Amino acid sequence: MSTAPLGAGAGDPGGEAGPIRAAAATGLPLLLDLAGRRVVIVGGGAVAARRLASALDAAADDILVVAPSRAQAMDDVLARPDASGVVVRASAFAPADVDGAWLVLACTSDPDVNEWVAQTADALRIFCVRADRASGGSARMSATARVGDLTITASASDDPRRAVEVRDAIVLAARLGTLPMARRRGDTAGRVALVGGGPGDPGLITVRGRRLLAEADVVVVDRLAPRDLLRELGDGVELIDSGKAPHSHNMTQDEINAVIVQRAQAGLRVVRLKGGDPYLFGRGGEEVEACVAAGIDVEVVPGISSALAAPAAAGVPVTHRGLSADVTIVSGHLDPGPSGSSDWSWLATGPSTLVLLMAMGRLGSIAQALIREGRDPQTPAIVVQNGTTDRQRSVRAPLSGIAAACERARIGSPAVIVIGAVAALGGADSVDLGKLSGVTGTSI
Repeated sequence: MSTAPLGAGAGDPGGEAGPIRAAAATGLPLLLDLAGRRVVIVGGGAVAARRLASALDAAADDILVVAPSRAQAMDDVLARPDASGVVVRASAFAPADVDGAWLVLACTSDPDVNEWVAQTADALRIFCVRADRASGGSARMSATARVGDLTITASASDDPRRAVEVRDAIVLAARLGTLPMARRRGDTAGRVALVGGGPGDPGLITVRGRRLLAEADVVVVDRLAPRDLLRELGDGVELIDSGKAPHSHNMTQDEINAVIVQRAQAGLRVVRLKGGDPYLFGRGGEEVEACVAAGIDVEVVPGISSALAAPAAAGVPVTHRGLSADVTIVSGHLDPGPSGSSDWSWLATGPSTLVLLMAMGRLGSIAQALIREGRDPQTPAIVVQNGTTDRQRSVRAPLSGIAAACERARIGSPAVIVIGAVAALGGADSVDLGKLSGVTGTSI
């Protein structure tokens, strides 16, 4: 057995006793419950600091750090709120340090000290991980990450960089929702996620939205949600089509609220998949209120709204220096008369750019109301149908003729209408900003 020098144990693993040959690491992979069980970390450098952070992340609450000196990285970890109970012994390693330990981590810069620590732990039947030479310990640390409630680990025959690369590839796939993430054993409580599916292209859903979709037990989907994503759902996922086409609903809003609450109360993970963003004309607020009233855990995942994405896909920025410094998004599902909910007098003369959603059925009357209230009849306008998808079509005309132009081109819902000087951008006589979006479509 080597005798440890008095000052040993402060730095990182460096030199080694001899060349390390890659060999297949054998053993039984385990997750250790470290709560209430002592963990001893020998060393005060950056590697020891990473091991301390990992132990804290694993909820270890009885930790002893043994090191005659500490690097800044160690002090940074010790400053964490959950490290307040860590005991630091500013001395070189002594065999008595491992008394009562369940796990020992040898992380010094001296191979002889690490060997001494490992042999001491082994004699007492305590598992030990050596940071400088994995094969010299009785246990190994795997490359670990957590995605939601999923723990992902990888080990690669004492090749840590390879293990990290494999782990990161799996983590990326899990976060993108391309792995089978649905539970096979139920939790005690269900939950609801309102997920904005984006403007139409399935690639424009957020990473978190896609992962929640992969984890779902139940998906309640709207008509304008990116339905191509539904093909990736597992056979055991319940799919509920809420429809909600213009003037035609498969389910009322009260029925939708009831079904998402009922499924969550049954212990299921429910995704309410919507087109665009849940909080922009998506009645997401009503669904959150229903969940909160029922005591259901609910989260909202924002989505890219077609109000911004469809114009962008057609080459139209809704704001542009020198043309428009503001934009107003309006629902056009109500008639622009005295009983309507929007102030068309202000909309005609106030905002530089108007973006209308759900307005194709009343486009003619809306254009007339805006002109009557003061908007120039020659104001540029563009209508983008099925924006960001391979079915995208658009038509341009002055405000006074945009409804007739859409009728001639047979442009209908779903479509986004942009009215303002910016609507002239992206056309044949200007810079094609639509190339930036990567979407090609038909412009009429």
